[in-house]
Formats: sequence, C-alpha cells, structure tokens
Amino acid sequence: MAKSRKFRADLRKNRSSRRRTGNLTRAVAADPDHASDMASSERISGKGDLTRKRTVIIHDEPSTTGDGLSVSPIAGATWRGQVMHVHGLESFVRSGDGRIVRCTTRRLLRTLSTEQRHPVAAGDWVRIRDDSGVGVIQSIEPRRNSLCRASRGRRHVIVANVDQVVIVGSAAMPDLKPSLLDRLLVAAESAGIRPIICINKIDLVDASRLVPLAGVFSRMGYATVLCSAVSGLGIARLRHELGGRVTAIVGQSGVGKSSLLNALDPHLSLRVAEVSRENEKGRHTTTTARLIPHALNRQTGGSFVDTPGVRQFQLWEIVPAEVPAAFRDLRPLANLCRFPNCSHTHEVDCVVKHAVADGLLDTRRWESCCHLAATAGAEDADAMGDPDSGEDYE
Repeated sequence: MAKSRKFRADLRKNRSSRRRTGNLTRAVAADPDHASDMASSERISGKGDLTRKRTVIIHDEPSTTGDGLSVSPIAGATWRGQVMHVHGLESFVRSGDGRIVRCTTRRLLRTLSTEQRHPVAAGDWVRIRDDSGVGVIQSIEPRRNSLCRASRGRRHVIVANVDQVVIVGSAAMPDLKPSLLDRLLVAAESAGIRPIICINKIDLVDASRLVPLAGVFSRMGYATVLCSAVSGLGIARLRHELGGRVTAIVGQSGVGKSSLLNALDPHLSLRVAEVSRENEKGRHTTTTARLIPHALNRQTGGSFVDTPGVRQFQLWEIVPAEVPAAFRDLRPLANLCRFPNCSHTHEVDCVVKHAVADGLLDTRRWESCCHLAATAGAEDADAMGDPDSGEDYE
C-alpha cells in the first residue's frame, strides 16, 4: 500500500499570480453587486487564495527491480527511472527495460521556491507518469550526493548520485591549473564523493615535470593517473579505477574528457574538437551532462557521466572555517593550532605555518587553502578570482 506524505512548500515569486488585484476599488465601483462574490477575508492558516504556498503530497510507491529501476512502464501508472541527461525543459529518463523516455517536468517542480538553478540533474532518480508515451516527472527522490557549484547566486547541480569523480587536467593546451584541481577536490570532499586525479596529454610534455605535483596528490591518498588519450599511456590504469562504478568526468574545457571516454570505450564515439590555437581554450563540444552506460563491466552496471567543461567554478555554500577540513594534508594539522578559529595566515603558534616552513606541507597547497578560505562565501567571488584557478573573468 502506497504511503502519502504532506508538506507545505513555497512557490517562486515570479511564477505565481498576484496576491491581490490592483483595481479592486474601481471594480467595486463599476459593479457594486459583484462585491458580494469577492473574498472579504483570508484564513490565518495561509491556505486561502492569496497565499504563495502549496500543499504537496508525495506518494511512496516502491516497485523496483534489483538495479533500482522500475518494471516496464504501464500507461497511466507511475514508474521509477534515472535521468540520463537534461536538455532545456526536457529530460531523458531510462526505464527498467532500457527504453529512453523523453519527459517534461511537472509544473509544480518548476515553480517551487528552491536554491537550485534547475530541479532535475543527470543521475537523479525520479518518478514518471507515462500517459500515451508522454512522460511527466512527478517527483524527484532525495539525492545520495551531488557535485555542484555556484552560478549567479544559485546552486548548479552538475551531476547527482555518483560513486566517484575523475578530475581531469591537461599537461598542455590548455596548461595545467593546480588551483582548479584544488577547487574541484574541495567540492568532491564536501559532497562525500571519492575523487580521482587524472592528468591528460602527457605526450605533449616531459612527463618527469609532472612527478612533483602528482606526488603531492598521491601522498595524500588520492588515486593519481598520468595518461594520454592519443598514445594510450595510462588508459589501462584508468579503466581499472572506473570499472563497475558510476563515475563523473569533470574538468576544464579542452582537457580531453570526451577523448578519454572514447579511448576507454571506442563504441561511444563522442564528439571532440581541437583546442583553439588563438587562446588555447576548449570549444565546448559537450553541452550538457550525460549519463552513459559503459562496456567495461556489464555485470556490475557501471556508467560514465560526461560533463561540460568548466571555465568558472565557484564553490557553493562553503564557509571559510570548512575549507581546511576539505584539504586532506591540512586537516590533521589544523586541529593542533593554538586558536580554534586559526586562519593559518598570521596567527602565532600556527602548526600549519610551521609545517610549511619545515617543508612538511606543500607551499602551493597552503596558499590555495588560504585563497579559497578568503573567497569562500563572498557574494562576488568572481571578482576575487585566482588567476591560476582556470576561471575566465570577462
């Protein structure tokens, strides 16, 4: 028996009608007999016609298969599926029998007052009502985790419900930006997602130049892979890390994320393009996050999530005090400082600064932590951008 739950939800201000009619006095003067039909009072409970809230009813209907997908959709019934990708107002959802159904989003979900830029993201588990082949997303299940960033003051969910994230950087064209890797690491650590560092295009440079940076990440316990989608070097190691898991591929535009996926699974044939020779920036061949089942391990049902390249990555709702906790190398030292609110910049008896001076802590990582802590929570963080963060401030 399905259970129902009720709760009150706010609506977005620009998606609801006006609470009161502006010409009420003139309407009564023009038709005095019509005044008796108008609302003369409002309920204190806020359930009248003038409220901006709605009572939302959620029906729990657990009828899924072993992989979490519902059985084959039945016309008029509600079934469970996973969002493969979102294109504008339409979402493409995979059902239990492998069909891809084009769905629209219920108007209530679009008009709810939330902090998100879009209610649905790739990887979401949703409930669909399928009527005559047209699907409508009725509800979205709570997310296990999500990788998100701030976009114009709102939360942009890049991907949801993943096991791990591969943070891709390029050794050249475009140049490697360690500060952008740090930002993505902080976002993954805050969301509880396992990060993997991948440096692509090592065939364009001397690989020995990347050993110090790769050694810093490896010493912290991050799986670090140096590879090349062109020569195939390191692809076998990367394939071993991705087998049987839902993995999001994120990174700066032009680092070769789609090229790596084509090297891992040639049957994908994802669209790729060369980096612009004028500014060494990517051309955004991937325009939306897309969930793609891969052929590395059919039995365990692993999937890729190919995401668009990022040129700006502002952390979402990270306060300065939380930044050192997201740095694995700073985390055990930060608790030993003299002051509990130590900023690790100017305080006396700061264990983090002593570790940097003694060579026990990487100087670049310490500077990156201080910069992120100084810009975290700023309303105009783009104006305080790090020139080495991989962000374009135009």
